[in-house]
Amino acid sequence: MTVKTELDALIEKMNTNPVHIESEKDRVFQVTLEESGSLQIVLKAGRVAVVDGTPHHPEVTLFLTDKNFSKLLKDDLNSTMAFMTGSLKVEGKLGLALKLQELVKLYQ
Repeated sequence: MTVKTELDALIEKMNTNPVHIESEKDRVFQVTLEESGSLQIVLKAGRVAVVDGTPHHPEVTLFLTDKNFSKLLKDDLNSTMAFMTGSLKVEGKLGLALKLQELVKLYQ
């Protein structure tokens, strides 16, 4: 299963049961993957969408491998340790990177 497929499955869960995202502010999270390139997770009006490339201005960008992003999507990645060891790099609002992990955790 590719990370895009895993992400699409998570997004479907979120949009099917938006209870945890309905009150969230509109945000753009960008993920730049070593193997697959860039994608954006767009949270707007209580819905989530995935967009290939970088058409929107992100508030936070995460740089990591496809394998580590897959782990993050499964809530198997300790993002604090990954950040401290350099496996995860963050540009922009660090708090939003943690918010993304929190949202993922809520849908596991």
